[in-house]
Amino acid sequence: MYTNNFYNPNLKSYARELRSTSISKAEKRIWKALLSREQLNERFLRQRPIKNFIVDFFCPKLGLIIEIDGSSHLNKGAYDFYREEKLKTLGYTIIRFQEGEVLSQLDDVKSRIIYVIYVLNKEI
Repeated sequence: MYTNNFYNPNLKSYARELRSTSISKAEKRIWKALLSREQLNERFLRQRPIKNFIVDFFCPKLGLIIEIDGSSHLNKGAYDFYREEKLKTLGYTIIRFQEGEVLSQLDDVKSRIIYVIYVLNKEI
């Protein structure tokens, strides 16, 4: 798809910090239960710097970004919309989940991710 997926090395240390110190319970759960170790037959990266943003989870092969919205997103609606539009113009597909969805409806979250992976694989 893209040679470097618009990777921004200037955000590398901040992304590493986010991976280790401020990961939410929902992000930890979705990573361990679904996205790590190619459990869904696709490679995902955590806290990936893309352009001037750091996305929660990223599948380079499919250009798929998965975002988990917790309480910190309550007052960031306009910024989240701006950020999502910028990432979409780079060709990425973005799916969002609320923190509560991940924690209480993981099977539904998994089904939605599997469906999007299936659709994107058909487009390749």
